[in-house]
Amino acid sequence: MTLKQAISFLRPEVFRRLESMTGLPSPKGAALALLRLAQKDDVTVAEMARVIQTDPALVGRLIKVANSAQMGAHRPVAAVPDALVVLGMRTVRYLALGFSLISEHRHGGCTAFDYARYWSHSLAFGVAARVFANETRCAPAEEMFSLGLLARIGELALATVHPDRYADVLRAAKESGKLLVELESEAFALNHRELSAAMLSEWGLPELFVASVFYHERPEEAGAEPGTRLFGTLWTLALARHIADVCVAAASDRAQSMAPLRLAAAQFSLTGQALEALCDQVVREWQAWAALLSVDSQQVPPFAELSESSKPRAADEPVLPEQVAEPPFRALMLTAEDRWADTLGAWLREAGFVLQRASSGEQALALALDGQVELLILDAALPATDCCGFLPSLRQTRIGRGLYILLLADALEEASLVRFYESGVDEALPKEISSRVFQARLRAAKRLILLQREVERDREEIRRFAAELAVANRRLQQAAMTDVLTGLPNRRYALQRFEQEWRAASRTGAALSCMLIDLDYFKTINDTWGHEVGDLVLRDIAQTMRKNLRARDILCRYAGDEFLVISPETSLSEAVRCAERIRRAIADLSWEREGKVITCSISVGIASRSQATPDVDSLIREADRGAYEAKARGR
Repeated sequence: MTLKQAISFLRPEVFRRLESMTGLPSPKGAALALLRLAQKDDVTVAEMARVIQTDPALVGRLIKVANSAQMGAHRPVAAVPDALVVLGMRTVRYLALGFSLISEHRHGGCTAFDYARYWSHSLAFGVAARVFANETRCAPAEEMFSLGLLARIGELALATVHPDRYADVLRAAKESGKLLVELESEAFALNHRELSAAMLSEWGLPELFVASVFYHERPEEAGAEPGTRLFGTLWTLALARHIADVCVAAASDRAQSMAPLRLAAAQFSLTGQALEALCDQVVREWQAWAALLSVDSQQVPPFAELSESSKPRAADEPVLPEQVAEPPFRALMLTAEDRWADTLGAWLREAGFVLQRASSGEQALALALDGQVELLILDAALPATDCCGFLPSLRQTRIGRGLYILLLADALEEASLVRFYESGVDEALPKEISSRVFQARLRAAKRLILLQREVERDREEIRRFAAELAVANRRLQQAAMTDVLTGLPNRRYALQRFEQEWRAASRTGAALSCMLIDLDYFKTINDTWGHEVGDLVLRDIAQTMRKNLRARDILCRYAGDEFLVISPETSLSEAVRCAERIRRAIADLSWEREGKVITCSISVGIASRSQATPDVDSLIREADRGAYEAKARGR
């Protein structure tokens, strides 16, 4: 199914029904102004910053998001223009829309609609869409975050416009087991799927996103071909919603949500530990975002546990408590008395210990450090060098710190006991001890040994997790620095690399220039021919620029239709010649659709490092002014 076919649900009667509904959830204040401003072709960062600054709450939230670990901000952000640069203008518009709706609609009059759970689920939905968009590379991750946040807006709209009737519909769906969309259509002549899609379309979201929201509850209905952008965004949203279902579900209901989650993940060949690690990441980021936006969240067990508990069992397989077969306990005895050693040895073996025997302190230290000992029994009758002389050295080792050391003696003075305890002995017992008392002391020792084994298992698990996390971080870092559509380095990479080149130029005194390249009338191409054609144009232009730049130039996608070129060791005149070469190459490009030829031109602003540009930001602003002037002079 093509995208044009996929949005056939946007029938005129849906929009007429939408227009007749009053009191719909809608952006207010600065968010509304940003949506209107986005209709302009040549909107600038400065214009958007002026609008955002009229809403102090929005300013604070955007700066927090730009500085948050989730967004991967490369340096502290303190001003709105910097937040716009880090996040991108389109992403800021979507985020402002979502923040506005959360602020205005935390509560409502629909008694059967759980507003707190709705926003908790929507936030988990958005976070999951962002995490998995980085993995599936279906669309920019931050835009997918906003899309997940807004994907269920139709449900909120019905609860807002028809609170009493929608409460009846929700109760009827719960009691009858009928599909919610069917009951909604009967009551309102449209359902939340159609309403969500129509509202997002009215707010100016791309048709690809609108279609994905409509079909994500039943992705198989879209008939999207694997490998298409619709398939990627659609199934990413479906997967994200299933993860959100698990996040907000009661503990007893989580296992049943795992099967549809695994089915959706299989569309991207995500299985096993890779899927579980990404789901656990979603939970951590969801909880962090919930704190940031004052939205409810809850604790969720590791997805490995949920996967295990949701596995189907054979009909005749009994459900038993998990039992871990522990290896035998290992003991070492240091004594010179055979009769005494034989008696204690029999008691130890009866308690489940495997016993070794040493005849000197040196031999006992070697066997203990070999890692095969958990309980050490000493005979106080041995010479001091053999009995406790080696204990301080043993206790300084990792193995020795976890060893349980038991001393047996005929009778000890207080001073001798203190000396033994200070040397590292854990417990002192009389040699004339009954089997019953000795077995009781061994049970206490076994408890401590089991605790020590758990500590070691936890350490090993942490080491394994740290190794896996290091690999995942490298993959995420690479994904976070790459633009999904063009394959070019993205804005984050551009700003970090620009800082590096700036420091290098400051040390050596070499020239440093940059170009800000803006596509002319690109919005017209999207509006006329659709976003699939617009994406094709962007990719072809990116490849053309890459071919016509020099090896040392660094080309990055800076915003929606803006590209940044960093030119180390390049004067202003050299940069101008390079920009003219790119301009001519792009002017020669053309695309044919429906018998018509599509062309595109660019406006380029160029700036070179000088005393008037004390830092990277000022140099980029200078190039941005140049691009704006180029547009004003005729593009």
